[in-house]
Amino acid sequence: MSNRSVPAADAARPSERPRPRKRSAQVDGSRTWFWEYGDQDAATTIVLVHGFRGDHHGLEPIAARLQEFRVIVPDLPGFGDSEPLEKTHDIDGYAAWLQGFLAVVAPAGRFVLLGHSFGSIVVSAMLARQASDDAKGPRPDLVVLVNPIGAPALKGPRAVFTGLAIFYYWLGATLPERLGFGLLRNALIVRVMSEAMAKTKDRPLRRWIHDQHARYFSAFASRGVVLEAFRASVSHDVSEYASSIGVPVLLIAADRDDITPLQAQHRLQTLFPDASLHVVHGVGHLVHYEAPDDAADSIRGFLAEHGPDAPAQHTADGLDDAAGEPS
Repeated sequence: MSNRSVPAADAARPSERPRPRKRSAQVDGSRTWFWEYGDQDAATTIVLVHGFRGDHHGLEPIAARLQEFRVIVPDLPGFGDSEPLEKTHDIDGYAAWLQGFLAVVAPAGRFVLLGHSFGSIVVSAMLARQASDDAKGPRPDLVVLVNPIGAPALKGPRAVFTGLAIFYYWLGATLPERLGFGLLRNALIVRVMSEAMAKTKDRPLRRWIHDQHARYFSAFASRGVVLEAFRASVSHDVSEYASSIGVPVLLIAADRDDITPLQAQHRLQTLFPDASLHVVHGVGHLVHYEAPDDAADSIRGFLAEHGPDAPAQHTADGLDDAAGEPS
């Protein structure tokens, strides 16, 4: 499979970007905004769940490469345009939200659920929740986890850095409002994070990645939300839920991922009843930015491997379209 990178020009020429349909849904008392890409009448619907501190823009490079499918990308509650939850932004809160969101958008035909990074934990926790309480609602036929968080963040070699990050987010939430927001949205800190995660040596691509983080990495509703979500992201990992996920799973991992080492991804694969692992080489935790073609190709191959599409019958209710141009 190819390992082409997304052109930096995508950020410079918005007219060349996909033109998604912006919509919203009321989920458990708060409004979730989401974007629909691709063929609205496709027989396969793919729902993409983004990672911590991001929004739907982060997964747009992958969504744009799957235009033959119906692709739905929500902003997580409390991030991007979506309103915060009316409950704590812990893993149970996000899992319940995702279950409710899927019930509202009602994916038709074959349904594929994808989570990236923190989104991989949210997806896995929701699937385990469905398995344990036999809850009603849409259940995916296939699952894709991109850069999955496959090992505990509070243990092992990452524990010290995780502890420092916990202190950073705690301090940002505890300081007086102006100072706290200034710390959490500090452009230099965001840039250092971006520099650390980007592995590509392609300078235009690195500039584009840094621009994306500068634009969208600080779009959170409140200091409390980002602290709660961060605690959720480091208190759980996909390995807790893997054994209860009975549908076929594709793990898309990277050999230079500093968040979950490749060795841990191989171990994670063995915990699922049915999982395959695709490794992207020369890339770290930003597969969605640095290798979206590779990710899209592997997703397309995974879908083809598991049979033809089912006829789609879109019956979702309670959805609102946004006025004006998509953002």
